[in-house]
Amino acid sequence: MEASAHIDTFARDNLPPGEQWPEFLLDGPDVAYPKRFNCAAELVDAMVERGHGERIALRWRQDGKQAVMTYRELAALSNRIARVLTEDMGLVSGNRLLLRGPNNPMMAASWLAAVKAGLVTVPTMPLLRAKELKQIIDKAQVQAVLCDIRLKDEADFCVRPGHEHHCPALSKIMYFNDAAPDALDALAAAKPDDFEACDTAADDVCLIAFTSGTTGAPKGCMHFHRDVLAMCDLFPKHVIKPTADDIFCGTPPLAFTFGLGGLLCFPLRVGASTVLAEKLSPESLLELIQEFRATIVFTAPTFYRQMAALVGKFDISSLKKSVSAGEALPDATRQLWKEASGIEMIDGIGGTEMIHVFVSSPPESVRRGAIGRVVPGYVAQIVDDEMKPVPNGTVGRLAIKGPTGCRYLADERQRRFVHDGWNLPGDTFLQDEDGYLFYQARNDDMIVSAGYNIAGPEVEDALLRHEAVAECGVVGAPDDERGQVVKAFVVLKPGYEAGSELTAALQQFVKASIAPYKYPRAIEFVEALPRTETGKLQRFALRKMA
Repeated sequence: MEASAHIDTFARDNLPPGEQWPEFLLDGPDVAYPKRFNCAAELVDAMVERGHGERIALRWRQDGKQAVMTYRELAALSNRIARVLTEDMGLVSGNRLLLRGPNNPMMAASWLAAVKAGLVTVPTMPLLRAKELKQIIDKAQVQAVLCDIRLKDEADFCVRPGHEHHCPALSKIMYFNDAAPDALDALAAAKPDDFEACDTAADDVCLIAFTSGTTGAPKGCMHFHRDVLAMCDLFPKHVIKPTADDIFCGTPPLAFTFGLGGLLCFPLRVGASTVLAEKLSPESLLELIQEFRATIVFTAPTFYRQMAALVGKFDISSLKKSVSAGEALPDATRQLWKEASGIEMIDGIGGTEMIHVFVSSPPESVRRGAIGRVVPGYVAQIVDDEMKPVPNGTVGRLAIKGPTGCRYLADERQRRFVHDGWNLPGDTFLQDEDGYLFYQARNDDMIVSAGYNIAGPEVEDALLRHEAVAECGVVGAPDDERGQVVKAFVVLKPGYEAGSELTAALQQFVKASIAPYKYPRAIEFVEALPRTETGKLQRFALRKMA
């Protein structure tokens, strides 16, 4: 590895042992990067240096009107924020910075600023509660937080001594989108526009993206500066094929790598612009496409299905490409959207461990029922339990390798994800003779609902804290709209009566203790749960019941 620019060496010190890494394919022309560069400087400052400073980078709604920020303005804002991080907060390269905010210009600029400063960013979803934030903060030994003022409450618990979710290592917190004199906004406004980006190595960590495993314990996926550029230079380049005149929009949070790529890094890499919006419904997303004349949209199948019925109310003639990822795309949804909009969906499968999409096909190469073929730069094979390739048309486990891959932060599950140099994302596929990959199912207990990964045991833990619950088991139940919904099978304690009132109470209880999207949309009260002779919960039996 190249000499690190990090003064704080935590990230590199906690990479998996070299023998547990996947094989990285870095010889292709798309990923021929220099040994040292800063990916945030490449995404913004380099565009300004090439004469694109007056092009629009960010678009959003403000006070009922359209607002814009040019590449030159974004470079200046991210430089001023980087100065606050290093000068006022005293952070040094390699420190971990938790980022907490919805999709807005300050959240985007803060991520770019932190990466410029050589920090390791830890973006988190706005819906997470203090309990979940503490797990992430403790695991990554986060020292500082930048947080949207509207999300202050849960973050404050983490810095409050004596609180059950207090994080001792966390010493600094600053808020943005805040009018206070000590907020990031005011401090950054007083700084000069210039900042010398940290001279990071291509293989310095710049992002720890957390994803929940089937146990509910968070896994931190560590990505290098080169990984951020690779996600921009493979899937979008070969499949989406954007130009500088495109206007991106969509729903995935910047805290998801799906959103970080599709709604920030992909457009910046080609000099295009992106529309950042905080809360979108299927109807308001169509309205946004109409208002901003967006050309590329990123969202989950659930949204496309609901949007298809509403398309006739809006002028979306500007829209050229629609990208679906985050969960399996039912063919019925693909056809419904195509019939309503005239647009052939770009489907894709990716993962936080791989940073972004690695299987997809451009609209002209779609094969019905298939997600697509492996993205150029990656190679895939379908294998059996012994890691031996299976014949075409045979169901097996997907194995993938390319210029990006899994490197968990100090996690024993690295051994399960990587075998013989291959990444095993946990998906079951079959491949046809032309290389098209057909998704079958997840081969673990993860519930994927409307694009969100939800670990059943975490929901079980929340339910078991309710006074009425004796036992419970949580699995994914098939659902036409969301792919899957969280379904809980609950055994009640004596003296409690099953019914709609208790169902609603349990749902509310879960929403209040963990991220609301994880709550069980279906609850079935049962006399007993299926268990093995040793007392282990038989999830496969629950899935059959669901």
